Amino acid sequence: MAGVIVVMIIGFLVVEGLPVLRQVGLLQFFTDSSWNPTEKLYNFTPMLWGTLLATTGSVLIAAPLGIISAIFCQYYAPRAIAIIYRRVIELLAGIPSVVYGFWGLVVLVPLIARLQAPGTSLLAGIAILALMILPTIALTADASFAKVSPDYLQAAAALGFSRWTTVWGVVLPAAKSGLLTGLILATGRALGETMAVFMVCGNVVQTPKSLFEPMRTLTANIALEMAYATGNHRSALFLSGLVLMAMIVALVAVAEVISKGHIYE
Repeated sequence: MAGVIVVMIIGFLVVEGLPVLRQVGLLQFFTDSSWNPTEKLYNFTPMLWGTLLATTGSVLIAAPLGIISAIFCQYYAPRAIAIIYRRVIELLAGIPSVVYGFWGLVVLVPLIARLQAPGTSLLAGIAILALMILPTIALTADASFAKVSPDYLQAAAALGFSRWTTVWGVVLPAAKSGLLTGLILATGRALGETMAVFMVCGNVVQTPKSLFEPMRTLTANIALEMAYATGNHRSALFLSGLVLMAMIVALVAVAEVISKGHIYE
């Protein structure tokens, strides 16, 4: 049933995006001078770069922090602290994105503005996305470590391995499939996030040349312009949604391949 719904969504996006694709052609969406639909300019590239940069930066920050925190919780922290840790991470995972965005707007953006104005920037987007996907990575890593066979740990202890050597040489390789799947799921959430980045990134259609420059993601562009878009403009927004959907489907496919590979190991 879920597969049928996904196919229906993709079909709807294709039908809605096809009119502008027929009139304009695919190449123009990457070669036009700017994004200005009223002037028949439809360049996705600045927003695509903004989306990829914000997503990549957030994953590079959240991945090591999430995995290290899960290692601490699973193998170093006392039981009481580990329980509290998991509850806090679960709480973070349940906070609505608009709350993260509001916090970023009133706290994070002014802090960045002290370093370099205007504060609403790629850096703010990276930071807020990293905070949002951290619980996904941490909880997935914690679950993956918990599923590592006790026989592996007992064998490592029998060989005289230290705790860190066991974690590095035994636990991480054994849990790699779950860790990679968690990273892919977190990347998918970062790609699809709208409200938080809409609030903290500045919404300027440009390819950011530094961390302190404002930018706009594809998701924020859809949220900002869909309310008044008509004709080819509206169709182009659906086409950008199809691009995002293709990226998410690719991530899910990679996660599926990794999971099957783990099953057959």
